[in-house]
Amino acid sequence: MFTVGVLTISDKGWRGEREDSSSEVIREMASSVGAQVAKYDIVPDERDFISQRLMEWADAGTLDVVITTGGTGLAERDVTPEATLAIIDRLVPGLAEAMRVETLKKTPLAMLSRAVAGVRNRTLIINLPGSPKGVEECLQVILPALPHAIEVIKGEAGECASREDLPHAH
Repeated sequence: MFTVGVLTISDKGWRGEREDSSSEVIREMASSVGAQVAKYDIVPDERDFISQRLMEWADAGTLDVVITTGGTGLAERDVTPEATLAIIDRLVPGLAEAMRVETLKKTPLAMLSRAVAGVRNRTLIINLPGSPKGVEECLQVILPALPHAIEVIKGEAGECASREDLPHAH
């Protein structure tokens, strides 16, 4: 069991002009692995708004993971990766790399993702795309590794996990 914060980054969602269906996908998939969504918010595509909320949530010490959705593309207002990089202590590049590699098998547009992942204090922060389909495809890739990652970040992991120790391992 781990706790999750879901931060949607969307100008239209923040203004109430678009329904936030990506966060529902995150909520459903997180609960399927025993995680609880403890915080949720929508912020505009503004670097300072995003960084501030990520810092607040990570520094409070109540969330194991913060998953962002939106703002990872090439548009001028897509600033989620920069906002995340500005506040994390350490990068976890393998998560973003794995998401890009696996989703690239489904669409060539995956190579345009600028999503990043990293740790601030004892909270793992992961950027996901803004579309429900992209969220689902990316979470399918990384969810099996999250419980172990969280244990390591919290200092609760013993020996390094083998592939057989991970959920859904074949």
